[in-house]
Amino acid sequence: MEITEGKLREILDGQRDVFQRNVDTQIVKQREEYQHFVGIMKEDIDSKMQLIGEQYGTIKEMIGSLAEDVQIVKSDIEFIKGSLRKKVDYDEFQALEKRVATLEAKAKK
Repeated sequence: MEITEGKLREILDGQRDVFQRNVDTQIVKQREEYQHFVGIMKEDIDSKMQLIGEQYGTIKEMIGSLAEDVQIVKSDIEFIKGSLRKKVDYDEFQALEKRVATLEAKAKK
């Protein structure tokens, strides 16, 4: 059997069509696998972002609570400072006791 140029072209065209169909099938399959993979990655990232958002909200609430507690502590400290200014400290009390004792001793004489 002799192969002519026309027959060779016919064979090659057939092979090219078969090859192209196989390539197209593989491309479609790979595209579907890639889209599936990207979908899974998107769901994973979305769930992690949601978790981060929830944690951020919780942290923000905790910071707000701490800020309120700090304000309460500050006002309590201001009250205590004011109260301490009105009271005599221990050293002043000892000095006063000595003065009173000295005055009492002089008054008895």
